[in-house]
Amino acid sequence: MTTKKFLYVNRKAPYGTIYALESLEVVLIGAAFEQDVSVAFLDDGVFQLTKGQDTGGIGVKNFSPTFRALGDYDVTKLYVERESLEERGLTEADLQEVTYEDEDDDWAEKPSIRIISRAEMADVMADQDVVLSF
Repeated sequence: MTTKKFLYVNRKAPYGTIYALESLEVVLIGAAFEQDVSVAFLDDGVFQLTKGQDTGGIGVKNFSPTFRALGDYDVTKLYVERESLEERGLTEADLQEVTYEDEDDDWAEKPSIRIISRAEMADVMADQDVVLSF
């Protein structure tokens, strides 16, 4: 049986709607069922990965640290669209560090976040069996 490739596309800011949290939960469920899971961050979705999120003023739980646990579920491909970062005045340095341990490379710690162009994102999307947008 061939494993299908699933891409979860995040386009919404992390708070103000349920989309970002729901996407993260679905990603974790998919990974628990050993799907080949990738996650894409475009448009305001890039804010989901920013460092230093403080949700105290809006009275909701900050779920951003959960992204750092994705490597434990073999979710190691987080694609961030460069143009979306730039359009929002962000750089790679504004993103939290998300890593995984590569068992094929003596458990070396490697970055999960891959900054790619809009054209490369289109290629990533075209290579998937299933694309779910949040």
